[in-house]
Amino acid sequence: MRLALFQPDIPQNLGAAIRLGACLGVPLDVIEPCGFPVSDKALRRAALDYAQIADVTRHPAWSFFRTESERQNRRLVLMTTKGATPLPDFRFQPGDVLLVGRESAGVPDEVHEAAGARVVIPLVPGARSLNVVTAAAIGLGEALRQINAFPNAAPRG
Repeated sequence: MRLALFQPDIPQNLGAAIRLGACLGVPLDVIEPCGFPVSDKALRRAALDYAQIADVTRHPAWSFFRTESERQNRRLVLMTTKGATPLPDFRFQPGDVLLVGRESAGVPDEVHEAAGARVVIPLVPGARSLNVVTAAAIGLGEALRQINAFPNAAPRG
């Protein structure tokens, strides 16, 4: 299981996604260009002290990410508000990549077309969408639950 962010616009969301991936032991793919300057130093700063345990791969463009995903035979599962299977009805697989779009614009048509599946989180009437990292956390939590891949944590005293 992997998490991928398509051209994130907001540095704080990238930091939250790095922390999410680090805490759950899920590698994170960042598909550039981002809507803000990105450097390894900036990524470490956004991730706070989670940068040391995070597994982050930067891809310079969608085409590079897509080629790598195809080479590894990974199914792209796009979290979207458009024409998708409701999350409770979807069945995840261990090699899936959970992909979320830009905060400002989602993903372009070519990314929708490349997705092996599209999943929507059902919301109450009148609600448009969740924060991208909130949606990623909900989707990732359900995916890890289904494939029994939550990390084994030592009990806290």
